[in-house]
Amino acid sequence: MLAQKTRALNIMPRIAIRLRPTYIHTAVRSLILFGSIGLFCLNVSAQKRSYEDADFESLFLRTSQYRHENKIGLALEALDQAATLSEEQESEKILADCYHMFAILYLDMNKRETTEFYWDRATVLLKNLAYPYGTAVHKYIEAQLLYNSGNNFQAIYMLNEAKSLTNDRNLRNNILLLEAHIYASIEKYDSAITNYNALLVNTDAFERDYFITKANQGLAKLYAARQMYKESIKYANDALIIAEKNEYSKEIVALNELLGGAYEKVASYNLSLKHNRNLMNIKDSVFTIEKLKAEAKTADQIQYTFMQDTIDRQTEEIEELNESASRSEITAILTSAFLTIISLLAVSLFRNNQIKLKTNDLLQTKNKELQAARDAAVQAMEAKTNFLSTVSHELRTPLYAVTGLTHILLEESPADHQKEHLKSLKFSGDYLLNFINDILQINKIDAEKLEPRSIEFSLKKVLTDVITGLQQNAKQNNTELLLDYDEDIPRNLLSDPMKLSQIFINLVGNAIKFTHDGYVKIIAKKLRHEDGEARIYFEVQDNGIGIADAKQKNIFDSFDQGSVQINREYGGTGLGLSIVKSLLGLFDSDIALESEEGKGSAFYFEIVMNAKEAQPEEILFEPENKEYELDGLHVLVVEDNKINQVITKKMLSKRGVTCDIANNGYEAVDMTKANSYDGILMDIHLPGISGVEATIQIRQFDTVIPIVALTAISLDDSVETFYAAGCNDVVTKPFKPELFYQKVGENILEPKLKRSVS
Repeated sequence: MLAQKTRALNIMPRIAIRLRPTYIHTAVRSLILFGSIGLFCLNVSAQKRSYEDADFESLFLRTSQYRHENKIGLALEALDQAATLSEEQESEKILADCYHMFAILYLDMNKRETTEFYWDRATVLLKNLAYPYGTAVHKYIEAQLLYNSGNNFQAIYMLNEAKSLTNDRNLRNNILLLEAHIYASIEKYDSAITNYNALLVNTDAFERDYFITKANQGLAKLYAARQMYKESIKYANDALIIAEKNEYSKEIVALNELLGGAYEKVASYNLSLKHNRNLMNIKDSVFTIEKLKAEAKTADQIQYTFMQDTIDRQTEEIEELNESASRSEITAILTSAFLTIISLLAVSLFRNNQIKLKTNDLLQTKNKELQAARDAAVQAMEAKTNFLSTVSHELRTPLYAVTGLTHILLEESPADHQKEHLKSLKFSGDYLLNFINDILQINKIDAEKLEPRSIEFSLKKVLTDVITGLQQNAKQNNTELLLDYDEDIPRNLLSDPMKLSQIFINLVGNAIKFTHDGYVKIIAKKLRHEDGEARIYFEVQDNGIGIADAKQKNIFDSFDQGSVQINREYGGTGLGLSIVKSLLGLFDSDIALESEEGKGSAFYFEIVMNAKEAQPEEILFEPENKEYELDGLHVLVVEDNKINQVITKKMLSKRGVTCDIANNGYEAVDMTKANSYDGILMDIHLPGISGVEATIQIRQFDTVIPIVALTAISLDDSVETFYAAGCNDVVTKPFKPELFYQKVGENILEPKLKRSVS
């Protein structure tokens, strides 16, 4: 059958002569570039039109059906029959439609160069045809290619051009679908949703079910990207029902994968497992190596036959021209030589494709093994992420009570001997909060996604605070804490004082644990200070039990404490030195160790910091916040934890702010409707509906009231999601009271004052 395939340009002598020069140029370019295969899969449906000859309509319908069922080989064979028939009937318009369909099918196979080859063939035909519909389809495919290349706005422009040329309902639905995909990619979600919803109620005579499937699938992806998983699951299930009914295999695979992830996000693990198993079974049955090889062979054979027939036809024309007096001998010789080169290239291409098919067999097997390993790794990472997310929230909630009550006690005029203990408690609470944050983000450090801050601070104050905070632990071991600080170190440095504090708390705390009746010393020396930079040497030394030589190489590994006996005697998690090493990596520094068993240890490293000119006043970790007079404000506090309710209410009342309490998201919405508040302090993790959903509902009837997210953010939370829902600002619990009052003043008091003036 393939021996009599498409002879696309052999319609009649007049057409052949007109197309020959352009064809040769394009064929050479396609042959040279054919090895470069695109990675973009087209999302449009096959073009079907009503033709006078029923055979054409039948062939186009079969092509479309096979394409949606991912039977690309059968689709190409049906379309090849249509192309052959169009040549026999010398129908240029139908041949142009065939070229367009070939372009779409080859894009489905990720062969962009072949797509451009057939698109170029259609370009030549359309130049001399009065065929508005064909020109509209041509611009539509060009928009697909632009979208594939990332030129989204040029693609939208080309789609508008296509719409102006035809009112064909099927083509307009295809345009509507492509527009929706483009809008989604540039985050114009409202426009994308409008297009998808329009396709849900389409009345297309040919591809109604296909458009409904793609529209539901597009909405499911959008809502999943916005973490609205319940809505995503609804649309994905609707799409899957129609896809399974029509055997849309690629869509079935994608929807099972989407549902597997979405159900896991809402903790429906049985349903997630069901769809993941479906996904594996479908991939094994549909996307087999034998099927891919057969489709690739069919596609390459059709294209090869197309080129070979064209070469044979042009060879005959050359022979005729050689017999004509109108052509010189030199022209015939040069043309024959050129065609010989093209023939050799075509034969070489076909042979290379055979080699490629054999290679693909091995690659497909290896890719399948890699995919299985990747899926296992992804599942393990997701399990870790879920665990850390839960731990984050559960630790932050009681920590909020610790830091909040400490602040309240410090403001209630404690005795002098109590102040010292409360300050140490406050310092430890601040450290514990940052310790939790860095433990939860250790994977971000490894992925180079976390960077140290650069704020002005006093290094001596950081080291002094560390010694003060750990003084009680040292006294229990009868150990003296010493600081050897070089006064030549610039007073005002720029770096991340909190992470430096964590480094020294881990090192000093570790040294204290293994030192009894001895000393622990922090050494800080200036090595160099020039061009606004200071290189500083740090060392933490002790005269404790020391570390055996055999254990030193693994001492910085997580959960490693040298031996089981040491762990049982001294306790601890073995994470301290591992965290120190990771944190120092943020400063482009590494830690070294010198130790002798029974005599003590010394950990040392160097850090380069920016240095500023000295200031007369003492530099703190953070600049002083603006003071606000908050008397008279009335706010709504949305919080489900009873202890947190008491603490937040107490902190507000100390500044003259009155408040009502909502225990969940539903109460928050109802109380906002029924009362007038100056602002809302909204927790995110609530029973019933989340704080994000409650904010969205409030914004539907009140777009003015300030809403500040006051939440113990967990690992999988996204601050951008809070702002997108309508929050004005975000404060992470547990927070510093000064920051809390600052945010209330900026987001609630100032807007109120502006409204009263206006």
